[in-house]
Amino acid sequence: MSPKVSKEHLQQRRADILEAAKRVFIQYGYEAATMKHVMEEAGVSRGGLYQYFSNKEDLYETILKENLSEVSDKTKRSLDEKTASYWDLLLLRVFGEDKQPNDEMDPLAPSNLEFFITGRNDERRRKYGQQRYRKGLKVYADVIEAGQKSGEFSSQYDSKVLARTIISFIDGLALDHAILPEEDVQLKDQSTMLLEYLKMTLNVE
Repeated sequence: MSPKVSKEHLQQRRADILEAAKRVFIQYGYEAATMKHVMEEAGVSRGGLYQYFSNKEDLYETILKENLSEVSDKTKRSLDEKTASYWDLLLLRVFGEDKQPNDEMDPLAPSNLEFFITGRNDERRRKYGQQRYRKGLKVYADVIEAGQKSGEFSSQYDSKVLARTIISFIDGLALDHAILPEEDVQLKDQSTMLLEYLKMTLNVE
């Protein structure tokens, strides 16, 4: 009889595989990465990997879903607790922990672009991309709308339109960052312009 493996051990092994997969996708990109790369990076057998994920697409979607769900859940908790500053919360969601423009791009951003662009004609992946967009849109729109209702933000512009602008801006930067030399992208400078745009549209000092 094979030894019983605890639920906690299985969850930890799954988490370790996901972290290894992230490193693989960052190194190789989505298209060039293989399940064999992930097996080697995670130090698991083929059966050990396929026990959790049926193929590369399933694995990558899991990474995307869990990352976005974590951000969405944290945002909802902050809104439920009526955060002291909706502006700080918005900066956190747009720029990360430093809440300020910088030259750092999400290292998975190029792989994300590959995943959705190469799958644009695949009905399943396109449908997932639409669902992901709506969920990401809700994160930004909910923060902006809460700030508008509290009086911290101007209500001159629709919260969803502003949220769409943020997403379009970030996606555009990700595309530029993936194909252009760093000096051409000027990530920090462009992000500073986004910050000033948000201050202007939301009437934040």
